[in-house]
Amino acid sequence: MSYVIPYDTTPFIEISINEVQKTLFEAIGLVFVVMLLFLQNFRATLIPTLAVPVVILGTFAILSVAGFTINTLTMLAMVLAIGLLVDDAIVVVENVERIMEEEGLSPREATRKSMGQITGALIGIALVLSAVFVPMAFFGGSTGVIYRQFSITIVSAMGLSVLVALTLTPALCATLLRAKDAHHASRGPLGWFNKGFDKVTGGYAGTVGYLIRRPFRVLILYAALGYGMVFLFQNAPTGFLPDEDQGILLTLIQGPTGATAERTQEVVKQVETHFRTAEADNVESSFGVVGFSFAGQGQNMGLAFIRMKDWEERPSPAQSVQAVAGRAFPAFMGIRDAMVFPIVPPSVPELGNVSGFDFFLQAQSGQTHEQILTARNQLLGLAGQSPLIGSIRPSGMEDAAQFKLDIDWRAAGAVGVTPANVGTTLNIAWAGSYVNDFNDNGRIKRVYVQGEPESRATPSDLQKWRVRNANGDLVPFANFTSESWEYGPQGLNRYNGIPAMQIQGSPAPGVTTGEAIAEIERLVAELPPGYSAAWTGLSLEELKSGGSAPMLYALSLAAIFLCLAALYESWSIPFSVMLAMPIGVLGTMGAAYWFGFENGVFFQVGLLTVIGLTGKNAILIVEFARERFEAGEDLHSAVKEAARQRFRPIIMTSLAFTLGVVPLVLSTGAGAGGRTAVGSAVLGGTITGTVLGVVFVPLFFVVVARIFNRARVKEQAGASAPAS
Repeated sequence: MSYVIPYDTTPFIEISINEVQKTLFEAIGLVFVVMLLFLQNFRATLIPTLAVPVVILGTFAILSVAGFTINTLTMLAMVLAIGLLVDDAIVVVENVERIMEEEGLSPREATRKSMGQITGALIGIALVLSAVFVPMAFFGGSTGVIYRQFSITIVSAMGLSVLVALTLTPALCATLLRAKDAHHASRGPLGWFNKGFDKVTGGYAGTVGYLIRRPFRVLILYAALGYGMVFLFQNAPTGFLPDEDQGILLTLIQGPTGATAERTQEVVKQVETHFRTAEADNVESSFGVVGFSFAGQGQNMGLAFIRMKDWEERPSPAQSVQAVAGRAFPAFMGIRDAMVFPIVPPSVPELGNVSGFDFFLQAQSGQTHEQILTARNQLLGLAGQSPLIGSIRPSGMEDAAQFKLDIDWRAAGAVGVTPANVGTTLNIAWAGSYVNDFNDNGRIKRVYVQGEPESRATPSDLQKWRVRNANGDLVPFANFTSESWEYGPQGLNRYNGIPAMQIQGSPAPGVTTGEAIAEIERLVAELPPGYSAAWTGLSLEELKSGGSAPMLYALSLAAIFLCLAALYESWSIPFSVMLAMPIGVLGTMGAAYWFGFENGVFFQVGLLTVIGLTGKNAILIVEFARERFEAGEDLHSAVKEAARQRFRPIIMTSLAFTLGVVPLVLSTGAGAGGRTAVGSAVLGGTITGTVLGVVFVPLFFVVVARIFNRARVKEQAGASAPAS
């Protein structure tokens, strides 16, 4: 004997966790390779690498204390944090090596001097990255639950990363590094790399020097990029959570009203036959149920559970559960005995039982059931003609034939029959009534009274029954009743206290749920006055998350500004950092447009990560430029030299972070939807935030310094004039 579990969500969860763990180790390996390439010394590379297990273990401890579990969201946040948590240690090691090479100091002295230079930058980086993610922890609803997973994980990892960079990393630098470690190779492949990178650095410094003396032209280009960012942000398709291939497919079956169980069973067999033959390479098993469905219960209702094969056996996108459902829908349109709808379970089962969109058509003006039904059918017809709607279906029991018994109470009273007698007789005859218990060989059994089956099989059998009147006589029901048939609802549905009918559906291929929701809103507006769409399930959460996203961005930016203002005791310097953030956002929105991702919850997490990373790179340049400028150096020289010195660590940390998210972008299998959404957003933003950020940030510092420190700039310009 063998058995198959038709509906089981645990394999998806287990494989998703394993995939994220594999991605985590891949990210660590790629980060190690980048550090070894730039540092070119095993001992120097080992120092940032040692920070990884320390921070990860500490983060898990904080998650445990805070009551969080190791799940796909916290593990995904950990993968994002890998590239960030080594950045602080890389900055420390790189600066120590630079001082050892340029000034010939011992590792201990170089470490002491290095920490005096970069401690403020490290604290600023920690504040910026924490300020980005802390507001996420205070959002409510299901979106807030997802946000908190990322917030607590990344903030904890970043806090521990800075703590390690300020304590353990300097100690390791002073202990493990040797004076010869500071000299990079001059021959072989590494020598070619160093010579090429030095040329790039020299060219970069010259470019910075050229641009900061022509701010007006560059600011025009920056304004054009900013306009592009706003345009892409406003036109990006919205969504909530990416569709996930959970290895399960559901099929709803609804036969015509009055269909027998045998008739529904034949449709269920046709559905199972389709999946076992046409999709034999993708489907492992099927299990059909008659009498139950998400839309209701009855002999005409059915539900089929389709379990897909393992993800490794379905590597092609054409073998995904979404593709299988897409092929099944037109195939089931040919079934005449029932309406059959294949549906993909949502990414979060607690938020509904279907993916796509879910709403109630509400009658705001007190329309009758027949008017609501007419409006619903009109909306279904309009949606069926829309190219943005892939499928749409009513959810619930359709109207059915009903037997109506009309009682003439005047005639009943004339023969001495009371309403209580009528109700009691009908209840006992047709429904049955409990009367007592009796003892049967020591076992207590209940006694029910009910009419004989042959006397309650058809409506005409009512004429066989008699009710006792006040005189004790038996009066036939036919003396005071009449019978009729009518067509009516099997239940009256309300949503938020308003009469409504539920409708579900899915967008067409290549169309996001946000676009489908907007299309439904447009179609509802074409109905007669008095109707509205009230969204529920995933659709409601999507609208809530889209409405809260601007507030989240505003709070994060405000927190960044206030933290930097408090750190530098200046209202001007934070502007130099924050002006660079739209450049990273431009890359994120460009990635969404290029790869076709929705602006959903995971994408928003990636966008906030890019904002933090862009701010980190800007701080590395601004901190060094500020120190040199306040020490009396000419503004242009200070900015140019700060950019040159910080170019190598910025490229190293950004490349490490970029390669750290590449496994997310390329991931497949269970849970790949969320990983690729986050990874693609971060990858696109990191590229533009680094490539364009290192060019624009020096200019931003110069412009802000000229605006807020005019007196000092003029004084330094006057002091340098005689020397020239």
